[in-house]
Amino acid sequence: MSDPVKLETAIGGAPIYRRDFIKADDRTLRLYGRTPHSEEPLHQSNDDIAQGGELRFHPLRGEWNVYAAHRQNRTFKPSAADDPLAPTKPDGPPTEIPFSDFECAVFDNKFAAFHRNAALPSALNGIDMEPAKGACEVVVYGPEASGSLHTIGCDRRQILLSAINDRYSSLFDAGCAYVLPFENRGDAVGVTLHHPHGQIYGFERVPLVAAREAEAFASGYSLEREIKECLGDYGLGVEGGIAAFVPRFARFPYEVWLAPVNRRAGPWECTAEELEGLAYWMGEITRLYDALFQGPAATMMGFHSAPNPALSSSDSHHFTVQFYPLLRGPGRVKYLAGVEQHSGVFTIDVMPETAVKALRELR
Repeated sequence: MSDPVKLETAIGGAPIYRRDFIKADDRTLRLYGRTPHSEEPLHQSNDDIAQGGELRFHPLRGEWNVYAAHRQNRTFKPSAADDPLAPTKPDGPPTEIPFSDFECAVFDNKFAAFHRNAALPSALNGIDMEPAKGACEVVVYGPEASGSLHTIGCDRRQILLSAINDRYSSLFDAGCAYVLPFENRGDAVGVTLHHPHGQIYGFERVPLVAAREAEAFASGYSLEREIKECLGDYGLGVEGGIAAFVPRFARFPYEVWLAPVNRRAGPWECTAEELEGLAYWMGEITRLYDALFQGPAATMMGFHSAPNPALSSSDSHHFTVQFYPLLRGPGRVKYLAGVEQHSGVFTIDVMPETAVKALRELR
């Protein structure tokens, strides 16, 4: 167990600290907060941990997909008493966080699809295969069993962003080619743990979508120019140098992007003011969705940053946080059905012009 260290970047005008703790099963738990964490650990479990899956190349789609059969047995909608992301109680069962309190926690996923020690898979004739090396981490927003990116408050979101930036740095240093922080929210997305949390995946190779984004920016596409063009009619506002807008080319009804007005390759290049603006918008967009859809909105949110700057140029990449709601109206799920899955052509039922008007009316 290490002593707390102060992070270099302070968001919100006060320091943020990290404490590293090696769990009984050899996974690492990292605790982030405004106050240095010093509590002694409580009881822990010591289960066997799977070490990643395997990658297989799809020759017709040009993509690498991960196969991880052990994830079929991951925790599925536990009762409140068995919440694995809650703080451990002295008289309760062990959880993933063997302390009675914390502000924000990041730990290695027990059911990881990618792992630094993933083994070489058995060969299949004619199929390109590789070990699924990388990282899968769980990000717990706080000890509370319910809530959202909106209800946890701006200070907790600032701590969360500091943790994400810290994990970008560590995973890039560990050799990951691409890092994706993301959140799945709601039953329609397939969430099996309702304690407010996100995840971070570290990939050994740049995934197909991220590679195409990097190619577009390297070929001259300017998101700075697009933001200036669309902000008047499609924008929700600018806070701390971060623009919130409905893309004119959105694929999901009510899709929203957050992006620095001035190009940044990733959140690690953002100023403290921009990170504070990003923290504001992450909560505000969640609030708007819940108001629009009249309840907790099923949403997929992801950080689209440049690949590892040490491995490739990021001089043209423009960082975004993209929100994809899985609803097209209150109680109406936007299913990714036959056309989307088989052709890659999305059918959008709500025009971006209609979406931005509806979201603006809720501000």
